[in-house]
Amino acid sequence: MVLNVLILLVGFVLLVKGADAFVDGSSGIARLLRVPSVVIGLTIVAMGTSLPEASVSINAGLAGSNGLSLGNVIGSNIFNLLVVAGGCALILAFGVEKQLLTRDFPVCIGTSAILLLFLMDGMLQRWEGAVLLVCMAAYIAVTVWQALKDRSNIEPAQEKISPAKCVAFIIIGVAAIILGGDLVVESASAIAAAMGLSETLIGLTIVAIGTSLPELVTSIVASRKGESGLALGNAIGSCIFNILFILGMSSVLTPMAASSEIIIDAAILLVVTAVMGIWCRIRGSMSRLMGAVSLLSYVAYTAYLIIRST
Repeated sequence: MVLNVLILLVGFVLLVKGADAFVDGSSGIARLLRVPSVVIGLTIVAMGTSLPEASVSINAGLAGSNGLSLGNVIGSNIFNLLVVAGGCALILAFGVEKQLLTRDFPVCIGTSAILLLFLMDGMLQRWEGAVLLVCMAAYIAVTVWQALKDRSNIEPAQEKISPAKCVAFIIIGVAAIILGGDLVVESASAIAAAMGLSETLIGLTIVAIGTSLPELVTSIVASRKGESGLALGNAIGSCIFNILFILGMSSVLTPMAASSEIIIDAAILLVVTAVMGIWCRIRGSMSRLMGAVSLLSYVAYTAYLIIRST
């Protein structure tokens, strides 16, 4: 048991450090190409910080641990919205950029609704995964196309970044993420079995929080520096990426069964996403009050999970 906990911690460290290296390398390349910070947050940083979830969920799906795979993604998305975005707002209230309100938040709400719809029959089929992947490709294409249109308005990078160094960071980061994902899946499954807990509960809580640490750290640091576009864009982009790519790829590789509990959690995710999106649309900002409410809501959700499992 103790050994499995240590392996889990080592896996989390590899995931976080690997994602950090990947983000540094890919963001450096993006800045050399003069891509806007909000777009970096929605695409490269969001994907990079979501690689831990991708590694864990895909490995868990291939291993037949459907509860761990689905729970990790749904739990991570709820954590991203309530804790990552909410925590940033509590640190420093910020306005929400128009692009996030008109394009990215609606996409995030839509992907959550599609996921719930696909899970209603108790199974995420291969063709449904393929639909999610196609939607992901379309979303990236639109985001990049709009970024290229706006690139002329972006100042060139002030510091010279070595492309070779960026590539090295990306390679090292991906290697650490893959290894960390393997360790987390194996140790988390062993801990769940030893404690008599369901893989779904472990995925929704311990694994979801652990794999969301890159989003949390990246967004809080960005928020403290006044980069609200990067902070909120990272959280929203990660939620979109988690559903469309991670669950899309996982279910294409192997169909995943969904328990009734997971379906309830998917419904909770949709409600959380819709409420936050509507709030930001009406107020045009994330206030400290909204941040506090979000954090308290996550505490309540965690308590619900614990009570549900007893």
